Amino acid sequence: MFPRNRLAALPALLAAILVMCAMSVNAAAQDAPKPPAATAPTPTAIQTARRVFLGNAGVDSSSYPAFQRSGDVNQPYNWFYAAMKNWGRYQLVGTPAGADLVFEISFAAPLVGADKLATFAPYLRLEILDAKTHFVLWTIVAPVEGAYRKATWEKNFTSGVTSLMSDLKNIAGETQTASNR
Repeated sequence: MFPRNRLAALPALLAAILVMCAMSVNAAAQDAPKPPAATAPTPTAIQTARRVFLGNAGVDSSSYPAFQRSGDVNQPYNWFYAAMKNWGRYQLVGTPAGADLVFEISFAAPLVGADKLATFAPYLRLEILDAKTHFVLWTIVAPVEGAYRKATWEKNFTSGVTSLMSDLKNIAGETQTASNR
């Protein structure tokens, strides 16, 4: 009876050893250094442009009532405009015809989530277009945490604009202000 029980346990033991070997091979593969990813070039127009027109692409329909209640339906545009003016990297012009690039700022808060629990996922979106060809050169999206209190919302919105500006500065290849040039 004893030898038969040993033989009966053999397949389970072999399966356990096989699973452990597969796990160790998988762990070793995850620890292996990965080759550096190639970085694609940024369109040179973003780095060489001097004049920018800022366009207000607005807010989506689900966000509009909240901005309306706050008293500023153009908050994304106004705050981004102020951040761009403060940075000073580009000269802000009044018409697309006088610009090298067009920056379109927008805000959306789509409903996302599983079947039973949906939540809003607000974000700022900046599209950078070539003013002459109207081709989209780059898009930057910065999430904005939601909030129930106005002070928290303003802090979160400021953080979103700061994140957007940080990404823009990285692709523009320059973080100095106009006074440092």
